[in-house]
Amino acid sequence: MAILQFAQWANDSELGTYIRESLFAYPAIEGLHLLSLAFSVGLIVFTDLRLVGLFLKEVPASDLLKQLRPWVLGGFAVQLFTGVLLFFASAATVVTLPVFWLKLLVIFLAGVNVLWFELKWVRRVGDWTDQLVPPGGVRFAGWASLAFWSFVVISGRLIPYLSYK
Repeated sequence: MAILQFAQWANDSELGTYIRESLFAYPAIEGLHLLSLAFSVGLIVFTDLRLVGLFLKEVPASDLLKQLRPWVLGGFAVQLFTGVLLFFASAATVVTLPVFWLKLLVIFLAGVNVLWFELKWVRRVGDWTDQLVPPGGVRFAGWASLAFWSFVVISGRLIPYLSYK
């Protein structure tokens, strides 16, 4: 099944139709999507600012990562679930938007950045956790994450506006 066919199927499904036509479902799902975005990306920003050495310098990076990880992952899980539901409500439209595909690409790149950071730096966090200015690779991962998630938020907010043009 081609992407356009899948998108049309999702759009025309009972779930997509219900979300799109419901007085309460779409706004509730979108609201939850935005709240979980603010929650998880907000915590990611705190983490990234610590990783680049600009915020919470007195807090060991390992403590911050350990404490915030479950909350970030929980918020991201809600974002993913609500994002899929929102996709079903307008799939036929959003798959035609380049900004939608750029958003997905940048989410993928953010995931690659996190994976690289976890494999390369978190395993050795004891070596650098107390440094006021973390190693260059850690700072790079933090700056990249800030850039990626900023683009995801901006492109995500553009989707509804570009859908009606």
